[in-house]
Amino acid sequence: MMDAMTPRRMRVITIANQKGGVGKTTTAINLATALAAVGRQTLLIDLDPQGNASTGLGIDRDDREVSSYDVLVEKASVTEASMPTAVPNLFLVPSTLDLLGLEMEISGATGRAYRLRDALHFHTMEGAQFDFVLIDCPPSLNLLTVNAMAAADSILVPLQCEFFALEGLSQLLQTVEQVRDSLNPALTLHGIVLTMFDGRNNLAAQVVNDVRSYMGRHVYDTVIPRNVRVSEAPSFGKPAILYDMKCPGSQAYIRLASEVIQRERRLEVA
Repeated sequence: MMDAMTPRRMRVITIANQKGGVGKTTTAINLATALAAVGRQTLLIDLDPQGNASTGLGIDRDDREVSSYDVLVEKASVTEASMPTAVPNLFLVPSTLDLLGLEMEISGATGRAYRLRDALHFHTMEGAQFDFVLIDCPPSLNLLTVNAMAAADSILVPLQCEFFALEGLSQLLQTVEQVRDSLNPALTLHGIVLTMFDGRNNLAAQVVNDVRSYMGRHVYDTVIPRNVRVSEAPSFGKPAILYDMKCPGSQAYIRLASEVIQRERRLEVA
């Protein structure tokens, strides 16, 4: 049994896809919210210079005094950069546009790909009590995404139900394999979540079937539908689950959180 002095096991999940517009940040916000809602202490790290995850959780740019940039340039710890959100149990390390210049700034630094991993390790040594750390990546395979993958236990991939879905997935999986070979041998694929599903579109149904045939058990049972309420929520600075918990999109993210927890339990048993 874990005693009171032992830090709980913190699982780090990077949410990544090099293609934009696939529901990556929406997934990061709402999965984090759903995990927090069932009592899991959750930290969301915004590594996208656009800062949409931070905005979607209602954090104004003027309030982002310490950010993920400060963590990556080693000017602040994860503890110092973390801030509470309107969601109980959910904390955020916000993003700023400073991240745009990070790659040039630390391009010659030793261990530049491990900046986030080392910061999270130090955070754990400080006695961090997070169950989940979710990392929202930019829609590109740059140093920020590499840092996120090097720091992660696993990758969660949002995949839009569109014609070129499998092509983009293949590129991302190649990158995951490269990171596993060179930086993080323990990195695994947590799962693929199909997003923006429109049941009226025959192509969308075909994409679901194709991805399931290709990736098998790696694809979550939950499919995230296209939903106006989910699209509206960020403009109000709220996760969809707070904006309208009963809408189909919010209910789908709640089911996805349940699947994520179930997969984690199976890992613990194994």
